[in-house]
Amino acid sequence: MSEGRRIGKPAAKAKPRPAKRTTARPKARTSAKVDELAMDLAVGRRIRDLRHQHKLSLETIADRTELSIGFLSQIERGLSSPSLRVLATLADVLGVGIAALFGSRPSDPASGGVVTRRLQRAELKLWRTGISKQLLSPAGTENRLNLFLVHLEPGGSTGDELYTHDGEEAGLVLEGEMTLTVDAETWSLKQGDSFRFASRRPHRFSNPSEDAKAVVLWVNCVTAVT
Repeated sequence: MSEGRRIGKPAAKAKPRPAKRTTARPKARTSAKVDELAMDLAVGRRIRDLRHQHKLSLETIADRTELSIGFLSQIERGLSSPSLRVLATLADVLGVGIAALFGSRPSDPASGGVVTRRLQRAELKLWRTGISKQLLSPAGTENRLNLFLVHLEPGGSTGDELYTHDGEEAGLVLEGEMTLTVDAETWSLKQGDSFRFASRRPHRFSNPSEDAKAVVLWVNCVTAVT
């Protein structure tokens, strides 16, 4: 009798691989992007309106700010998101406080221009630099004293370049920490620390944390408006 051929066990059937999931772009992020672009457009229009109100040409603004005409045109058309340094410089040349660039929301007639309700706060989001400012006082070009709630995202910064503008400012760190540079000196401020300085002194600020937001109650006082 011949030796029979050894037959192995039938190979197990391979399990089908699960279909690869396609991650859809979160709707929240898409909505945020739309809001950011709308904010740039609104700020640009406000700057253009103020420039026309003061009968200033783009050439004049460019000469006074040392910003290019092309860049200024992009800002006014909402095609570029300006930094806080650039906005402060433009507000200075236009003879207004930076609060004038926020525009305004419908106010409660009963407030008498004194009270600002939480849902009525105008907001300016400088999304490229991780800074947002909520205007806690009534909006208007004639206001000299303005109160803000400034949110600094992790790593948020006004940039490496020092800048100046008209007025005086002060603040109180409510949450997180903030690095503040005025002239050649730098301080690390934590919750409960406060500051005050003349805005004509070269300055900048940032949030040094990589994972925590900083919140600062900020006051700006413009010494002269036109």
